[in-house]
This record gives sequence, structure tokens and C-alpha cells, in this order.
Amino acid sequence: MALRHRPCGRAVAIFVAPTLLAASVFGQAAPASDPENAPSKPPEENGKRILWILPNYRTYSLPNPYQPISTKEKFKIARNDSFDRGTVALAGVFAAEGQLTNAEPSFGQGVKGYSRYFATSYADLVIGDYMTEAIFPTMLHQDPRYFRRGVGRGWSRLGYAMGQIFLTHSDSGRTQFNYSEIAGNATAVAISTAYYPNGRDVGSAVSKLGLQIGVDMVGNIMKEFWPDLRRKFSREGKAGRSPQSAFPDHR
Repeated sequence: MALRHRPCGRAVAIFVAPTLLAASVFGQAAPASDPENAPSKPPEENGKRILWILPNYRTYSLPNPYQPISTKEKFKIARNDSFDRGTVALAGVFAAEGQLTNAEPSFGQGVKGYSRYFATSYADLVIGDYMTEAIFPTMLHQDPRYFRRGVGRGWSRLGYAMGQIFLTHSDSGRTQFNYSEIAGNATAVAISTAYYPNGRDVGSAVSKLGLQIGVDMVGNIMKEFWPDLRRKFSREGKAGRSPQSAFPDHR
């Protein structure tokens, strides 16, 4: 999932809420070492959507043995994330939030102002996707995919998901620092100063980078737990529609 906008408190809260839900629901999950309660491998992926709309084209189960992907495949992931309808919708939400809070006064209000907010928000998303999923991974020979663990206690998986912001696989399969994530986001923030007239100082740039990495970390947590939450909601929905529930007990 790509979240490359200049995050604000309200936007971050949207993603923190499901993260806390995931952690609380699966904090008591059975450990992976328990053969009776834990599957031998992560569950199969449930589509390429988080919350049924946000694009999620770079989440995979870890292949065994590890298999790198080509430059073409890295750019395909970035392209799919960038031009997905969910990304366009997300840009629209960020644009509306920016206009409501008057984040860039020079953009103005009305349709013209919203158009500028939307164009810059969408540019943030696309530039961030290509920098962190295609360009820097290709240059640095790193893997842009998020490998979902899918087993183990919830808190262990939470730590794993957060750590994947800073650790990734090289194309040779070795674990190394995730330069693509950090340098890619830093480059995206630097480019954004060309079309955001406010906040072009170093302090603002560092703050934006920190918030960006934080939002991406929340995105990783959602990637890790969303299939579990989806299955839980599905089971509860089926239970609510069971024949027994349709006929109340009048005894």
C-alpha cells in the first residue's frame, strides 16, 4: 500500500485505529511454535486490497527458497499501486482534508483550489510509489515487497511489521538495511518542495519524512493483519446469518 501524502494528525488517525484493533484482536494469538494452533505457513493472501479499497500490490508470502524479482516486476508493482482506483480515491480524500484545513493557503478554495490539492496529493502518491518500489530498489538491488509473516503471536507480528520499514531483502536474498524506503521517501519529500510553496525549510522536510515513515509503518501493520481481520469479520458475518440466529428461542 502506498501512502505518500504529507501526513496530518487526522490522516494518521484513520490508519492508527485499525492498527490498534489488529494488535488488540491478535495479541492473544497462538504462537507459531504451537503445532496444534498455528498453521505451518502463512494463510493465502486475500486479494490486493486493504479495507476493501486501498491498493496492496507488494504484499507476498516469503518464498522458500527466496526468489528475487526483476526490474520489470518492480516497476509493475509501482505502476499497479500508482494507478489503482484506490490510490485515486485516497488522493481525493487527502485533497479534501487539505482544503478543509487550508493546508496550502496559496491553493485557494472552490473547485480550482480542490483541483490543485488533488493534483499535488496524487503526485505525492505516485512519486512516492515509484521512488520506494521501483527506482531505488532497482538502483540499490533491493526487494520492494512486503513479506507477510501471517503466523505467531500478534505482538511478535506487530514488531516484525514495524521492523520491515528498516530491513529488507537484497536481490541476492540477504537481509539488509532498507535504504530504498528511507532514501526513496526522502527524495519524494525533496521533490514535493517544487510544488508546495509553504514549508520549504529543512525542519519541515525532516518532519514530513518522519511522519511519512510512520505512516508507511502503519501501512505495514495493516498489510500484516488485514487478512486476519477480514477472515474474522467474514466468520462473524456468517455466524450472524446462520439459520439458528434467524429463529429466536422463545422458551
